[in-house]
Amino acid sequence: MLNFEFWSILEAVVNVIILFILLRIFLFKPINKIMNERTESIQKDIDDAEKAKREAEELKQQYTDSINEAKEEANNILRKAHEDAEAERESIISKSHKEAEDIIKSADETIENERKRVIQQAHAQIADLAIETASKVIGANLDDEKNRKLVDDFLAKEEGKMS
Repeated sequence: MLNFEFWSILEAVVNVIILFILLRIFLFKPINKIMNERTESIQKDIDDAEKAKREAEELKQQYTDSINEAKEEANNILRKAHEDAEAERESIISKSHKEAEDIIKSADETIENERKRVIQQAHAQIADLAIETASKVIGANLDDEKNRKLVDDFLAKEEGKMS
C-alpha cells in the first residue's frame, strides 16, 4: 500500500521547498507588495480624508466667523443709521423751532412797526384835526409849526399815561 522510499520522500521535500521558493518569489512577494501598496493607498486616502475633513471644518469655522462678523457689521450699520436718523430728526426739530421763533419774532416786530406807524398816522390826523378845529374856534390861523408841536407834546404826554 504505502511505500515509503527515502528518495521519493526527499524528492517530495525538495519539490515542496522549490515550490515554496517559487511561490514565495512569484506569488507571495507580489501579493505582499500589492497588499502593502494597497494598505499604503488606503492609509493615504484615510489621511487625505482626515485632512480634507479638518480643512472643511476650518473653512466652516471661517465661514461661520465671517457670517457672524457680517451680522455684527450689519447690526452696527443699522444702529449707526438709526442714531444718525435720530440725530437728524432732532436737528430738523430744533431748526424748525428756531425758524418758528424767528417767524414769530419777525411777525411781532412787523406788528409793532405797523402799530407805531398807525399811531403816528393817527397822531398826525388828530393833530391836523385839532389844529383845524382850534383855527375854526379861534377864527384865526395860527402858526402851523407851533400848533403841531403843541399837539404832538400833548399826545406824547397822553400816550405816556396810557402805557
